[in-house]
This record gives sequence, C-alpha cells and structure tokens, in this order.
Amino acid sequence: MNQLMTTGFSALLLLAVGCGNDTPSGETIENSNTVPAPPVLTYSVVKVYPHDTTSYIQGLIWYNNSLYEGTGNYGESRLMKVDINSGKASQAIDLDKKIFGEGITILNDKIYQLTWKEHKVFVYDTKTFKKLQEFEWPYEGWGITHNGKELIISTGSNSIYFVEPATFKILRTIGVSDNYGPAGMINELEYVNGFIYANQYETDYILKINPQTGTVEGKLDLENILQKNQVKYNPQAINVLNGIAYDSAKNSFLVTGKWWPALFEIKVN
Repeated sequence: MNQLMTTGFSALLLLAVGCGNDTPSGETIENSNTVPAPPVLTYSVVKVYPHDTTSYIQGLIWYNNSLYEGTGNYGESRLMKVDINSGKASQAIDLDKKIFGEGITILNDKIYQLTWKEHKVFVYDTKTFKKLQEFEWPYEGWGITHNGKELIISTGSNSIYFVEPATFKILRTIGVSDNYGPAGMINELEYVNGFIYANQYETDYILKINPQTGTVEGKLDLENILQKNQVKYNPQAINVLNGIAYDSAKNSFLVTGKWWPALFEIKVN
C-alpha cells in the first residue's frame, strides 16, 4: 500500500471498511463478531538476514528454497528473486513506471502479482519472469496468497476474496473480524497450515485468520523487532512492517518491512 496515503484518506478507508463498501452486490460476507479476544501469539527469532533498503516490500514468498519479492511505489516497482544471504536480487524485472506493484504469490509455477490502483494482475513464468497473462481486478490490489486451489486476495478492507486462478472469478468472500468487530486494513497474506496470516497495515500485527469464518484466531505483535535484535537503522528511512513468507521445511516464517534493512526468520509459538 502507498506510504503517501493521507490521514483523510485513511479515515475514509476505515469508514469503508466498517461499511463493507467493496463487497459486490449479490455476494455474502461471512462474518461473526461473537468471538472472544484472539490469543496472543509469541515468537522467537532464529536468524536475521540482510535486506535491501530500496525495496518497498509488498509481497514475500519462499518457494523451492528461494526468496521472491514484489515491491511497490510508482517508478520503483519490481519483481525479484533474491539471495536471502546477501539480500540482493539475483533476478529481477521492473514494472512500468505507471504501475504500483503489490502482493505476489506462486501457484502451479506461475507468479501472480497484484497492482494497487491499476486493476491489473500480472501472471509470470516462475523461472523466466516472462509475462504469460494479464487479468482485470475490480478493486485495489493489496495482498495475495493461495490455498493450493484458490487465490486469496485482500483489498485493504476487512474483506478477503477467494478467486478462481484460471478466470479470476470471485468464488466467495469472508469478512475478517475479532472481538471488536471488523478488522480492516488487511494487507500482505500467507496461507499456512489451514490459516491465513495477514499483515494489518500501519500496525506491527500479524493476524491469524480462519479462512472459513474470517475470525481472527491469533494475533502476533512484532513491535520493536528491529530494536530488540540490535539492527541498525534510520527511523526516518523505514516504513511499516509488511511481508510474510513461510518455509515449510523449517516450519519458520520470514518477515520484513518496507525499506527495512533486515529480514527475520522467526518461529511462531
């Protein structure tokens, strides 16, 4: 999501979240507010890797023992394969300067990359980064993951969409909620062991979401993770927490943020 979003726009967006304005007519949002406060998840840091501070992270994927990143900002958006040990790209393409790149996911050896306001989704060959296809998307693009069959997409509200990969038809929608009601600003996504993990934009939270009900079933707070691990950084040169990948072989998460100098391998308890 664009770091230049104004306070007024944020307020309007939060209002839209509460109203569910981006839900198409005829679709049903499955939602339940009659739930207890989500359990607090804890974590431990396994390893700290260097990260490219020019990367305004929108999407993060660990796939076939390689790290893939999608970045944003107009004129700076990229798709990259990254050497995790150096933080540098080993393969990359630049998006058109008029395109603001957003979340990425990999399904069936294809990379899907959202765009923010351009209503486009790009599909690439994983090995060559050759663009294979392009879809239209009716909303803003924020985060994307998959459950092995369906693509799962966020739009910055509390709505999460399940989408048919071959046609990009919306199959169903859930509304994310916790004990306070709708939980908006859902951003980067990762599907892990039957749950959706989501960055909540402009916070240090990662939410663990039930994909059937939309209920937040756990909440991970990564506040001050840079400071706690003695990572040197300029507070004026970084942005919010964003980026979740999962290494199933290690049962570890990889997390970072926009323009962050570090990427963290963590174990979630």
